[in-house]
Amino acid sequence: PTDNANVSFVTYKGDYYVSTETNVMHKVDPDTLETTEKVDWSKFIAVNGATAHPHSEPDGTTYNMGNSYTTKGAYYNIIRVPPTKKTAGETLEGATVLCSIPSVDKTKPSYYHSFAMSENYVVFIEQPIKMDLLKIVTGKLRGKSISESFLWDPKLNTIFHLIHKQTGKVSSIKYLAKPLSTFHQINAFEEDGLLIIDMCASDDGQAITNYNIQNLRKSGEALDEVYNTLCRIFPRRFVLPLNVDHDTPYDQNLNNRPNSAATSIRIAKSKVFCTHEDLHGKELHQYGGLEFPQINYSKYNTRPYRYFYGCGFRHLVGDTLIKMDLHGKHMKVWEQPGLYPCEPVFIPCPDATEEDDGVVLSVVITPNKV
Repeated sequence: PTDNANVSFVTYKGDYYVSTETNVMHKVDPDTLETTEKVDWSKFIAVNGATAHPHSEPDGTTYNMGNSYTTKGAYYNIIRVPPTKKTAGETLEGATVLCSIPSVDKTKPSYYHSFAMSENYVVFIEQPIKMDLLKIVTGKLRGKSISESFLWDPKLNTIFHLIHKQTGKVSSIKYLAKPLSTFHQINAFEEDGLLIIDMCASDDGQAITNYNIQNLRKSGEALDEVYNTLCRIFPRRFVLPLNVDHDTPYDQNLNNRPNSAATSIRIAKSKVFCTHEDLHGKELHQYGGLEFPQINYSKYNTRPYRYFYGCGFRHLVGDTLIKMDLHGKHMKVWEQPGLYPCEPVFIPCPDATEEDDGVVLSVVITPNKV
């Protein structure tokens, strides 16, 4: 597996790491940005990798996800890392697997880039983007890249798995939705017996195979042609009822939130089918949708919130910064011709009293400037 940890900075036990989606991370000195140690997840727990988007509690406890592959098939593992060190030099010591969820298809687990977390639950979204393990294992022999091993199966529903953070118990209720593709979740919180989960999603998962080096090297009309084949990504909200029991009615909407267009309908003893609510108005369409969402994480992750930030995509790469206001679904846009902003980061003011009191940072690419 690659040790090219180029996805994101993450923190565990107060230390900084750079991470990708394999089992290898690099510890980083935050003052010099020098890498100081290579850390392998598989030396601490039985996983073959972990996401580059963990979630942290206020006390520093961190949750992540990673796959494992056994003779019985593929499993999705919820990982918990303790908040503090027992010795100065330790890294991932004390990490545990909170629970393991078997893949619906033993040899073709779903691809996931991240997951969601509310106050009491980890939410794993098993989507119809599949990884063919046999093709991955034999790819080198066949002279094929790993991208050839990914497939989109629109015949499958999306499944939301809820895992209780304290007990590790997986909810017996499976929350289903039509096929969708999601790489980044915005936020999740619990309110009045409902779990609200917001995410950036599209109706087509084939885009994952279009971001290859051959397409990114194209320009002009050829690059526009690639962009026009992509399904646009938009912010959506799903509402999952937490208290489904013997008395819960069938075939009626269990989402009683006022002014919410999302639906949750019990269709079987342990199945609830959900449809989403759009978290945007028509204006967002002219900016090509929104990806790379960020919130005021330290104050509002796992809590009700109002604002999120992201990149608009009128090209294959982001070309605007967007602030979304969930009150009225209004938006503000920053753009400059020839400038291409990257994933925003929200930094709150030290004494902030309002959710959006802070600054948005973004690395801006200027390809036409020397």
